[in-house]
Amino acid sequence: MGSAASLRAASFVALRRAILYGISASGPAGKPCVAIGGDPSDYGDPFESAAREAIEPGIRGSWRTGRSRLPSPALRQAFTTIEIGTREPGLFEITHEVSEWASASDIADGLLTMFIRHTSASLVIQENADPDVLTDLDAFLRRIVPEDTRLYRHTAEGADDMPAHIRSALTSTQLSVPLRGGRLRLGTWQGIYVFEHRRGRFRRSVDLHIVGD
Repeated sequence: MGSAASLRAASFVALRRAILYGISASGPAGKPCVAIGGDPSDYGDPFESAAREAIEPGIRGSWRTGRSRLPSPALRQAFTTIEIGTREPGLFEITHEVSEWASASDIADGLLTMFIRHTSASLVIQENADPDVLTDLDAFLRRIVPEDTRLYRHTAEGADDMPAHIRSALTSTQLSVPLRGGRLRLGTWQGIYVFEHRRGRFRRSVDLHIVGD
């Protein structure tokens, strides 16, 4: 078998072992390489020497325990929590607050994740032009999940509590929106809303987290 064929065979063995055992090697700075999880001799590999050289032709890998050494662009993060006061069931728009914070984060391109820290309210992206859309959406969920204590075992917190949990489960507690050029990539008629499912006044907390560059 020629040297080129031997190298390809050893490369295959190295890659296979990387998948099975989480093994890889880190080469010189700036060189792509496979992430390493330990020395292959720990597993009694007869191809240890060949596998070490086969990670990248001509480069002797430095074997060590650790995560991937693959080069990647530096990413930054930003995090905050906003609070929204609700006074009745329905949808409360937070697009402005979220957009303002995202623009001030100094992260141009990335992904914004929003997470509401409650089980009786949720997050939705919906039309922000005709308020009848929001009214109809709330009315629809009220029809399919009525406030009827005969239907539920959990009634200790009021007739509206268990229906609120179900409506929250049918919608979302987390949303993601791309960020491009410091602006949310929402559609023309899209708005971000806290969907309150309970009667009464509440303070709802929403975590905002951006990862990008």
